[in-house]
Amino acid sequence: MPSIAVCPGSFDPVTLGHMDIIRRGAKVFDEVYVAVLNNSTKNSLFTVDERISLLREVTKDIANVKVDTFNGLLIDYAKRVRANAILRGLRAVSDFEYEMQMTSMNRVLDEQIETFFMMTNNQYSFLSSSIVKEVAKYHGNISELVPPEVEEALQRKFK
Repeated sequence: MPSIAVCPGSFDPVTLGHMDIIRRGAKVFDEVYVAVLNNSTKNSLFTVDERISLLREVTKDIANVKVDTFNGLLIDYAKRVRANAILRGLRAVSDFEYEMQMTSMNRVLDEQIETFFMMTNNQYSFLSSSIVKEVAKYHGNISELVPPEVEEALQRKFK
């Protein structure tokens, strides 16, 4: 049975921290679904379609990564794609508390799907999509924070 992981998130926008987790996850699992959460209550900078397009562009060189979208419960999506794992990146201890709650709830919903936490590379431990958007909004240098395609897309958004 192949190991299939879902790496969920809003990816608004995808950062080098996200890419670190996706690339490393792709080395561990046979398939990784990078799943963009379609949350209509959230005020996103990029549409779901734009986020999917950017993710497909920046992961095109990783053969076992598929980009998709979902709404509703992550566990339901994971079952639909026959995943046996959820892959979550952790930046700091502060992330762990929230992730532990989500993992516990997911275990109640389906104990067959395991959650794996991967610590992001230290150079990205401060990095979040919110910080990137804030810096980009004021035309700061984000070239060390996001893939070039994302940097260009952010520059277009904030012209």
